[in-house]
Amino acid sequence: MNKKNMAVYPGSYDPLTNGHIDIIQRGLKIFDKIIVAVLKNPAKTYLFDLDERCQMLRDVFQDPDKIEVDHFEGLLVDYVKRRGVTTIVRGLRAISDFEIEFQMALMNRKIEPRIETIFFVPPESYSYLSSKLVKEIYMLGGEVSSMVPPIVDRKLKEKFRRQG
Repeated sequence: MNKKNMAVYPGSYDPLTNGHIDIIQRGLKIFDKIIVAVLKNPAKTYLFDLDERCQMLRDVFQDPDKIEVDHFEGLLVDYVKRRGVTTIVRGLRAISDFEIEFQMALMNRKIEPRIETIFFVPPESYSYLSSKLVKEIYMLGGEVSSMVPPIVDRKLKEKFRRQG
């Protein structure tokens, strides 16, 4: 497949939300293939480990010709270059996202001028949705099944049953 028609969509996906799914599905209207790159940051504590996060993504997206699930550690720009891709896909929910994402996109371009970042604005129904909020709502006893795919809802229930 022509690598010019591919993009990398990086994130921690801890956990995967319906907002992430929306961006991936909309990205496939522009790109032939999206590499969903799961961040492994040793300095960060995750609810789900790297293998669990990757497996949930693979369970949701079962078309490896269109969506590849991979993981990376270190600089995103280095990963994108290593994969031979020149486009990063990101989502923007709010002004606070814009400031952070804008700064990261400019820094990525400074490090590697051939890499472009494309931003997707979510539908209003997902404009508030984040992995962090999903975890907080769930840990406080709230219902998140409308915010995450069924596999993630099931894994959250399993995880908290084991920990509780």
